[in-house]
Amino acid sequence: MELFLDSADPQQVKTAWDWGVIQGVTTNPSLLASVGKPYIEVVNELIQIVDGSISLEVIATDFETMLQQARTLAALSRKIVVKIPCTTDGLKVVKILSAQKIKTNVTLVFSLSQAILAAKAGATYASVFVGRLEDMAEHSGDELVSQVRTAYDDSLIPTKLVAASIRNENHFEQSILTGADIVTAPFPIVEKLVRHQLTDAGLQRFLDDWARSGLEFPG
Repeated sequence: MELFLDSADPQQVKTAWDWGVIQGVTTNPSLLASVGKPYIEVVNELIQIVDGSISLEVIATDFETMLQQARTLAALSRKIVVKIPCTTDGLKVVKILSAQKIKTNVTLVFSLSQAILAAKAGATYASVFVGRLEDMAEHSGDELVSQVRTAYDDSLIPTKLVAASIRNENHFEQSILTGADIVTAPFPIVEKLVRHQLTDAGLQRFLDDWARSGLEFPG
């Protein structure tokens, strides 16, 4: 299982990368727009920080423009994975890119059918939106992750299953338990994953005991 950071903020990405816990980054137009810097400047910073995959999403929705934008993004770095929405034109683009050995991440997947079609088109990754599914009160996101995992395994599908739209620690843990290859989570969630009240209490007790002992650390 891999952990990606769902962020376009270079400072957040650098911090999480230095922790040694993430293996890649996913972005989207909303995240990139929120950084407040020129697009290419942000992308170049991410490329310098991350020694792994960086998902960048096309902005267009029609076939020709999506294909053009996808090729432009892929040319920026070998690290780039092109995010394509799960639409008919999008899947057509994915098929072409796959034949050209360009990695793709089909995004906005909300059903088993969409996940299967993304894989059939040759997607490298398929991103199931766990949290947003639960917002819509259709069914649990982890249920869909489990269904996709079973279908991919039964058919020996190589597409990697990404659990996205992670809103809390439970989403993260359940996505792992139900078979996601990758969980991509925003910085505040990744930060929370490190913490536990018993860890904090235990560490404080160790430090208090040491302070009372009068011992000195060697060196």
